[in-house]
Amino acid sequence: MNTPARLLAGLALGAVAVGVLPATANAGTADRDVVTTDKGAVRGSSANGLRSFQGVPYAAAPVGDLRFRSPQPATAWEGVRDATTPGGACAQPGGLPVGVPTTNEDCLYLNVTAPARADDLPVIVWIHPADMMFGSGDIYGTGRLAKDAVVVTPNYRLGALGFLTDPSLDSGSVNGSGSLGVEDQQAALRWVQRNIEAFGGDANNVTIMGESGGGYGVCDQLASPKAAGLFDRAIIESAPCGAGGGSRTREAAIDDGEAVVKAALASETCEGLDTATCLRTVDAKTLVDAYGAWGSPRPVSGTPLLPLPVEEALRTGKFNRVPVLIGVNHDEANGMIGGMELAPEATPIPPEGYRAAVEQYFPGEDPDRIMAKYPLSAYGNSAGLALSTALTDRDWALATHDTATGLSKWTRTYMFELARQETPWFNGYPVKPSFPVWSQHMAELPYIFDMRVTPGVDFFEPLTAAQARLGERMITTWTRFAETGDPGWDRVRSGDANVRSIKPGRWCETEFVGDHELAFWRSL
Repeated sequence: MNTPARLLAGLALGAVAVGVLPATANAGTADRDVVTTDKGAVRGSSANGLRSFQGVPYAAAPVGDLRFRSPQPATAWEGVRDATTPGGACAQPGGLPVGVPTTNEDCLYLNVTAPARADDLPVIVWIHPADMMFGSGDIYGTGRLAKDAVVVTPNYRLGALGFLTDPSLDSGSVNGSGSLGVEDQQAALRWVQRNIEAFGGDANNVTIMGESGGGYGVCDQLASPKAAGLFDRAIIESAPCGAGGGSRTREAAIDDGEAVVKAALASETCEGLDTATCLRTVDAKTLVDAYGAWGSPRPVSGTPLLPLPVEEALRTGKFNRVPVLIGVNHDEANGMIGGMELAPEATPIPPEGYRAAVEQYFPGEDPDRIMAKYPLSAYGNSAGLALSTALTDRDWALATHDTATGLSKWTRTYMFELARQETPWFNGYPVKPSFPVWSQHMAELPYIFDMRVTPGVDFFEPLTAAQARLGERMITTWTRFAETGDPGWDRVRSGDANVRSIKPGRWCETEFVGDHELAFWRSL
C-alpha cells in the first residue's frame, strides 16, 4: 500500500487474549449478546443499536506443526466464550501505522458487527488491506457500515507466514506452498456460510470487499474455483487486479522467499534439521525479519486454488461471475510521492529534478513525451504533483479502467472514482507534503470505517460535516450494492466505462478517459 503512512511513525496494538466464560446467560436483552456458532457459544456486547462479537476463531491456531499448513478446523469449546475483545493480529513487521508489529501466530480470528435486530441482512466480509503484509481486521471499525448489514472482518496470515513458497513446504497444502493467506480468507468465508445466520445475516447474500492488498484478495477469490459459492458480489477499491497484480508465478515466489529460508537454516534452532522442520520450528521473528517490511506477497498461480494467473482468469471469463463494484481514487499516487517528502531529511523534488524523476519512474519510456503531456506549468511548477498525476494515470486509472471493462464482458460491473477534494489527513501528524494529496490512496477509508490502530486514537482526522454526509451516502450505496448487486447507476459496457464520480453534491458520470489521459498512455 503506497501511502505516506509508510513513512510515518509506527503504531502498536496489543493483542488481547480471549477467555471462556461459564455457560450462563443474563436475562433480558443481554441474551441477544450470546450467539451459538458451530464450535460453541460466544458472548459479545451491545451498544448504540449494534451487537459486536470480536475474536471469534474461524480456524485452529496455525502454530507448531500447523505452521505453513492449510487452515484446520477450530477446536470446539464448552460454555460461553468471551467475544468482547479482538484476537491477536497475525505476525508482521513494523514500519506501517496500519500495521501491528508482532510475532504472534495464533491469529485466525474474525469479528462480527450486526444491527441489534438483524434478520436476513446482507453480509459484507472486509478483507483488510496493507499489501498482505500488515494489519488486522479489528483496525477497521465497522459501526457505520453495519447500519443495514452484517459486517465480518477476519484476520489472515501475512507476509512470510502466509505466502512463503518453498518446495519443502508443499506437502502442507493441496495447493502447494505460497498461498496460505488466501486459503485463510476462504476458511473465513466458509465460516460465514456455516454461522452468519445466527448473527442475523443472510448466507445467500455475501459480498466480499477489500481495498489495496485486500482488494487484491477479492480479486484472488474471484479467480479461485475453490471460492465458488462462498460469495455473491464483490467490491474492489484501489486494486486493478486485471493488470497483473493479483498473483505470481511459483518461480517468482520461490525467489522471493530464498532469503527467508536461508536465514532460518542459518539459525541455531535449525542445526541438523531438514528444511521443512526448520521452517516450522524456528521462531517467527526470524521469518518476519528475513522477509522484510516492504514486500507485496501474492498467492501462486498454476495451482488448484488459482489455476490461472488472476489477470488471465478475468480476461478469459474463467472466474466466479458475480456483480462487481470496482473503483479508484482520483489522485492515488499523490500520497506516495508526497509522503516521500516527509521522510527525515527529505525535500520536495525540485523543478530541475523533474526529468530525472520521470526517467526513474517511467524507465524505457520517452521522458520528453511524458513531460510534454504533464508540463510543470500545468501543476504550479510542482514536480511532485506533476509526477504523481502521471503515475496515477498510468498505474491506477488506466489499469482500473482496463480491469473494469474486461470484467464487464463477462459479468455485471460498475465503476466509481473518489473525486478530487480535501480528504481527511492523518490524525496527529501536522506536517503535510508541499502539494495537495487530495483523493490519495486510502482516502476513501475514513468515509466508510472508523479506523483505530491504537485504542482510543483515530487514524484519520475527524470528518467534517460535509465529509460525514458523503460517507453516509457512500455507505448507503455500498450496502445497496451488497443487497441488490446494483449501486444505482449504469453498468460498465465495453469501451464505455461509465465511471461515477463520488463527491459532495450530485454524482455524475466523469470524463474518466480524457481526465486521466488514457489514450496517451495506450499510445506508448
